[in-house]
Amino acid sequence: MAEGFVRYEKRRTLEDVAEEYLTELIQRSLVNVSRIGFDGKVKSCQVHDMLHEVIIKKMEDLSFCHLIRKDDEQVTVGITRRFSIAAVSNNALRNNRNEGIRAIFVFDKGEFPKHVMDGLSSKFKLLKVLDFENSRLNSIPDNLGNLFHLRYLNLSHTKVTVLPKSIGMLVNLETLDLRQTKVHELPKEIKKLTKLRLLPVYYRKYEGQYSMLNFTDGLKMQKGIGSLTSLQKLYFLEAVDHGGVDLIQELEKLTQLRKLGIKSVGQGHANALCSAIQEMKQLESLNIGAKDKDETLDLNFLSTPPPNLRVLNLKGKLTNLPNWIPNLNCLVKLRLGLSNFEHDPLDSLKKLPELLRLNLWDDAFASDSLHFQVGGFPKLKEIDLTRLNKLSSISIDKGALLGLEHFRFKNNPRLKVLPQDLQNLKNLLFLGFAEMPAELVDSIEVDGPCHGIINHIPLVQIRENVGSQFHDYRLRRIRTKINMMPETSRYSFPLTM
Repeated sequence: MAEGFVRYEKRRTLEDVAEEYLTELIQRSLVNVSRIGFDGKVKSCQVHDMLHEVIIKKMEDLSFCHLIRKDDEQVTVGITRRFSIAAVSNNALRNNRNEGIRAIFVFDKGEFPKHVMDGLSSKFKLLKVLDFENSRLNSIPDNLGNLFHLRYLNLSHTKVTVLPKSIGMLVNLETLDLRQTKVHELPKEIKKLTKLRLLPVYYRKYEGQYSMLNFTDGLKMQKGIGSLTSLQKLYFLEAVDHGGVDLIQELEKLTQLRKLGIKSVGQGHANALCSAIQEMKQLESLNIGAKDKDETLDLNFLSTPPPNLRVLNLKGKLTNLPNWIPNLNCLVKLRLGLSNFEHDPLDSLKKLPELLRLNLWDDAFASDSLHFQVGGFPKLKEIDLTRLNKLSSISIDKGALLGLEHFRFKNNPRLKVLPQDLQNLKNLLFLGFAEMPAELVDSIEVDGPCHGIINHIPLVQIRENVGSQFHDYRLRRIRTKINMMPETSRYSFPLTM
């Protein structure tokens, strides 16, 4: 999109048109799907190795793009408009005399020299695309603002911590990707970027102990965000002490938003936040987190929720389930955490007609039982029950959850017996356990008394911690009579817990 390959069509967003292009490539078998999401949407693709080699040769022959390798001294193939840097070669970049470069993609995970970055900003002033994802880039030069034509800047998973004030000069910028960086504050000049469409900013702390509300650091931003009226995706924004109610009131102007993530929300923000969300008629994904676990999220002020809302993630205490949630006819994913409902919330949620995934996390309810009734959740495919400290029993009516494919349990300390009703879920493809009581795990081993309950499930997986860090674990399978996953399954294994 940044280079103009996606053509504008009336009444359609560029993102929707681009997705149609990708679908056509898949249908023609030019691109292979490597991962599909829970809702059936394509998450990632790849090309066959042989086709990949053909593409690289063809793009260099046509001077469409040149791949810079470690030993390259200079670029000699035609007047190329794009560099794909597999290894930072100081000489190749320094000796290149073509100042008409439009796009640079960096795949080198080695150290990215500061003087090379400085040179990019001063020499290639026609750049539209700069992609440094996963590179070891430490800083951005002050002369970044020289890149007047820049539309796409990807700094995700780099070591960048600060953006220069000159970023306000990038008035054509449409995408600023700061995922998994420690950039927690943007200069006030950012409000000049009125063409900005995508602004994902967060840092997830995988080291140390997990805390739902503190796991993700967001963006601290002062007044002025209301000027970014082209924004379609904004996540995660910190609410408390960084503009507060005034900042949230400005969100009302962002009527094109399709995805919003906001955290550190306090009780005093509720009215303003609901008013802002009500103006976002295009919103498809909403993620709200309270400032602490005792803070109540009062979202009943939202009388008319966005009609196309597909994903809803609420993290914080709820006195009751907001009365508009059961009426979300397009909702496909619902995640509730720290809600602390006094009663089983399933009775209020069971009629959601399109719900595919349900996550109940971190004491989402205070009762000791869950009951899945027949006729409820007609399309539900995935359930995730995590850190429900009072949950001790689950019942599933015969004929309920007939479409369920994926059931996951994690750290539910009082759930020591697997529900017998699981054997009625004939379409279940995956059953996962992590940090569950030893009594439960022992009972489903091959020689355990409850093994028969799970024997029809193709993949039963146990996650065992081997250290204190987030990723310190190993996965093992429990053998069942069905050893192979169906080829049509959309799950890619092993799945993390």
